[in-house]
Amino acid sequence: METLYGSTLAYVITSASSIKCQLGLGDSIYTHHVTQIPTWVLDLSVFRTDDQMSSILCLFCAWLSYRAIQKSNCYHREGHNAPCSYEDTSSMLLFGAVQVVMSQIPDFHNMKWLSMFAAIMSFAYSFIGFGLGLAQVIENGTIKGSINGFPTANIADKLWLVFQALGDIAFAYPYSVIVLEIQDTLKSPPPENKTMKKASIIAVSLTTFFYLCCGCFGYAAFGNNTPGNLLTGFGFYEPYWLVDLANACIVLHLVGGYQIFGQPVFAFAERWFINRFPNSGFVNNYYTNKHRWFPSFQINPLKICFRTAYVASTTAIAMMFPYFNQVLGVLGALNFWPLAIYFPVEMCIVQKKIQSWTRKWFVLKSFSFVCLLVTIVAFIGSIQGLINAKFE
Repeated sequence: METLYGSTLAYVITSASSIKCQLGLGDSIYTHHVTQIPTWVLDLSVFRTDDQMSSILCLFCAWLSYRAIQKSNCYHREGHNAPCSYEDTSSMLLFGAVQVVMSQIPDFHNMKWLSMFAAIMSFAYSFIGFGLGLAQVIENGTIKGSINGFPTANIADKLWLVFQALGDIAFAYPYSVIVLEIQDTLKSPPPENKTMKKASIIAVSLTTFFYLCCGCFGYAAFGNNTPGNLLTGFGFYEPYWLVDLANACIVLHLVGGYQIFGQPVFAFAERWFINRFPNSGFVNNYYTNKHRWFPSFQINPLKICFRTAYVASTTAIAMMFPYFNQVLGVLGALNFWPLAIYFPVEMCIVQKKIQSWTRKWFVLKSFSFVCLLVTIVAFIGSIQGLINAKFE
């Protein structure tokens, strides 16, 4: 049903399950087993391209949900065939302004309350989407769609859609790129890796459950007319207040989702500036702000300027995005193999000292190669879909 929302669900549930104390372990997890991994992979991982793109999509999806609330109310007042159009992206600026404030949260260690809140919101809209799809199937009295999927004029068009769908799916489970940051916040005992493994299993299982329920019941309810997003593409008109509630939960959830993606970027950039300019007051000085009505807090000029600029840039880019599913496919394909497959596989080979051309080495390398092929065809299909959407 919702590729990005399901992806963010995995991030937030994992963080909510894992963050237990303010214990910083720095970069200890990164430095154990990465010395033999190609430099270009490490550069790609530390520059957090996946997190930056996900931040942009959080903004875009928040705007989609806000627009859906406006359209839902319009359809309720004027009728389902009313020309309700709300294409103004200025509401994205409001979400960006909220993120400017929220981005001043110091780091991952201080985000437990936010990730718990976002997780609750994600459960709320996921259950609403699932419930609406199930209710529609019951109301229809039949299961729409077919095992062959969306009909096309020829096999080539079908293949393009399959490739684009692979890109969407690739974007659904990229949360491995922030597992290390979350694991860095855990206390021991029990061992951090055991806690993280348990949290990851819970997150992936719940996310998969909602994917299957929302996707299958959505297609069963609307067949080939199923929108790309059930809650914003207007598969459902009534009860309008419930659709509004679900979309409001999405917006609130994405406030936390943006920070889950953004905090690793902030941490990396600020660490780089501190190492590059160790004597700069702008970079290293903190100023305590005291107010009689609020708890005292510290201000750092670099954090304020860099984080504000980051939010402003992602907001500006998000306002240029016109096509939801196609953009998801492109971004998912770009980041899926190098960050979610190749990097973890190479770390595993190095950590476990797996010898070349052994059975385990061959299986892992074959898995990585197959995922590379999936990434290539997904990227090609998503680019083709983006071009078609642009000129239709």
